[in-house]
Amino acid sequence: MKVGVPKEIKNNENRVSVTPDGAAALVERGHEVCVERGAGLGAGFADADYTQAGAWIGAVAEAWSADVVVKVKEPLAEEYSRLRGQIVFTYFHLAAASEALTDALLASGTTAIAYETVEDEQGRLPLLAPMSAVAGSMAPLMGGYHLARFNGGRGMLLGEILGRRYGKVLVVGDGVVGQNAARVAAATGARVLVFGRRAERAATFTALGPNVEYLASTAEAIAAEIRDADLLVGAVLIEGARAPHVVSEAMVRSMTDGAVIVDVSIDQGGCVATSRPTTHANPVFIEHGVIHYCVTNMPGAYPRTSTFALTAATLPYLIRLADGGIKAVLDDPAFAKGINTFDGHLTCHAVADALGMTARYKLLT
Repeated sequence: MKVGVPKEIKNNENRVSVTPDGAAALVERGHEVCVERGAGLGAGFADADYTQAGAWIGAVAEAWSADVVVKVKEPLAEEYSRLRGQIVFTYFHLAAASEALTDALLASGTTAIAYETVEDEQGRLPLLAPMSAVAGSMAPLMGGYHLARFNGGRGMLLGEILGRRYGKVLVVGDGVVGQNAARVAAATGARVLVFGRRAERAATFTALGPNVEYLASTAEAIAAEIRDADLLVGAVLIEGARAPHVVSEAMVRSMTDGAVIVDVSIDQGGCVATSRPTTHANPVFIEHGVIHYCVTNMPGAYPRTSTFALTAATLPYLIRLADGGIKAVLDDPAFAKGINTFDGHLTCHAVADALGMTARYKLLT
């Protein structure tokens, strides 16, 4: 099978979907791998690294002409014309994307397999987890940077200074993003409050240190604590669906001027009512005096780490897909959860519901 690796074109997106070692693994199994010229440069991989691995370097059209196109981020508008019914394996986040991308996938008959809805046998999300871990780890770092006064923040350093704790961090969500955000925030020495809905996870968080508390996630509880928070990390996920607004505009309005929100949920629409997508080039905006950081590809800031973490998870699935084609996916119900569009139909109900396109939904059989 021919596998295509296009260069990512999203703003400041330097990750690549296949490393030279991954290309070598595919070639060893008899597959042809076409890597777009320069696709790996941002992550530290030269074209020569891929040719030494047995892949060949081609133009953008050649990478997109493959049977399986593997990417990191969703196709952008200028790439829609390259959708021609092939299999595309990447992060799609269709529930939060414009309907134009979904329409393009359906019109072209493209089989869209979304990393973020592939499950394992335990119902976990193995291809979403690595980037959730990176983004969660980044959130307190980005928040702390924008809290600096020269960035318009309130000037609070998150940390422990001579035995006294400074800064209050709220983490809304207790999944992979929340766990990593809490871990990094706790390590600074700041006071960390985690809001979650799974009481059995409380011990995981409180074990991070005496500065971490776990609270039941209710509107009342968040509203009571948000007023004097320095940093809020949005870490809410509903698989495949648009994130609910668990932080209302009124809550944001009650925050102190110069406080910071890092809404990691923005890929799925954001869990803060005032959030809107931003880019690494223009990462923040101010609403009600609060700095909002809502970059939709946060891990792209650290492309080498992120590429290694992502491809370690995706390569085994890509090999199965290349070896067995779409049948290998359909024969595995957990893997098949990743199929969002197939044969001109939406096959992920959460996406269809979020976009108001249930008439286009068809149960995958």
